Amino acid sequence: MRILIVTQYFWPENFRINDLVLELRNRGHELTVLTGKPNYPSGKIFPEFRKNPKIFRDYHGIEVIRVPMIARASGFFRLGLNYLSFLIGSFFWGAWSLRKKSFDLVFVYGPSPITVALPAIFLARLKNSPIVFWVLDLWPESLSAVGAIRSTMVLRWVGLIVKIIYDKCTLVLGQSRSFIPRIAMYCQDKSKIRYYPSWAENIFTSRSEKAPEIPVDPNSFDIVFAGNIGESQDMPSILDTVEILKLEKNLRWLIIGDGRKYDWLKLEVRRRDLESKVIIMGRYPIERMPSFYAHADALLVTLKKELVFSMTIPAKLQSYLMAGIPVLGMLDGEGAELIHDAGAGMSCSAADSSALAACILEMMSKSVKERKEMGNSGNIYIQKEFDRSILISKLEDFFEEAIQIHKSKL
Repeated sequence: MRILIVTQYFWPENFRINDLVLELRNRGHELTVLTGKPNYPSGKIFPEFRKNPKIFRDYHGIEVIRVPMIARASGFFRLGLNYLSFLIGSFFWGAWSLRKKSFDLVFVYGPSPITVALPAIFLARLKNSPIVFWVLDLWPESLSAVGAIRSTMVLRWVGLIVKIIYDKCTLVLGQSRSFIPRIAMYCQDKSKIRYYPSWAENIFTSRSEKAPEIPVDPNSFDIVFAGNIGESQDMPSILDTVEILKLEKNLRWLIIGDGRKYDWLKLEVRRRDLESKVIIMGRYPIERMPSFYAHADALLVTLKKELVFSMTIPAKLQSYLMAGIPVLGMLDGEGAELIHDAGAGMSCSAADSSALAACILEMMSKSVKERKEMGNSGNIYIQKEFDRSILISKLEDFFEEAIQIHKSKL
């Protein structure tokens, strides 16, 4: 089928939509991607894109249309301009660039901002196509949780926009089971809501040599945190744990990623005199991540203590489990339940640095064999419950269902 993918984030940014697009192409679908200029999570347009933007118009034979937009930079005001500029650019540049194309379906990839669905709805109307929206972040709840919006009135207005978006979509997919009742609060036709979780990219099943950028210390116990460094990840609680365990001389923390809290993290590590314990590596392409995982005795996942985050399964958790490495979690809700159900490691409540420190000491006390069994258990579980091939086939079924629903209403 001919599918228009609308996503604010896309290659060379590291998001699961990149993997999905390639697999859909391999399955014979004709795809066009409408997206922005790569600037996540640093907030700066990637230098390789600035140097030669033309080479980023084609992704393995898939046409990529990039709309004019303002980079995220720092601060909530600039972030708002980023969201608004993508919205406006998609309405006008998107409609013009796609004027000669027709589509069987429009698919929206929906981490923040949820407003990415608005131009998709407009384009779906122009093309007389159904629209499937994969919700990966709950608005307005997440806006309140990270302190982006504190006004109750503004949050109500956002809630009205969310209600309009859900009502205009043919199908709405929620990334966790906890998302379903929250989506239903804003969705008049609850029969259109489906549960649809993420999967781990196949790249994480492969073993890799250790990244040469990190010095090898055969006596150290390495905890690796990979991914976005932002408000949601509760970096202060991680550093509190580092301080609690500061005297554990064989313990080392490796942080690979970037985000709005990156500069704060570097300054805070220096201020707390933790530079001998924490190695901050910055952003690397997803293809390099297995080489950093190869250093890990355990992989760390954290989320801030907020109701909305307890409903979220962090995207990287599936990748962690696929890698077959024990997981340490400091989070609530479905993410913690997943670690427990998989038998893949240990977790404690969100923001509980002392409890995370206790989990780490217990993990360090285990034998290599015991830790390997944890990692293997996680790998087996993720392949059984979140199999990539099965989930993408399920998404194709949702696409077909949306097309049939749309035809029935013509």
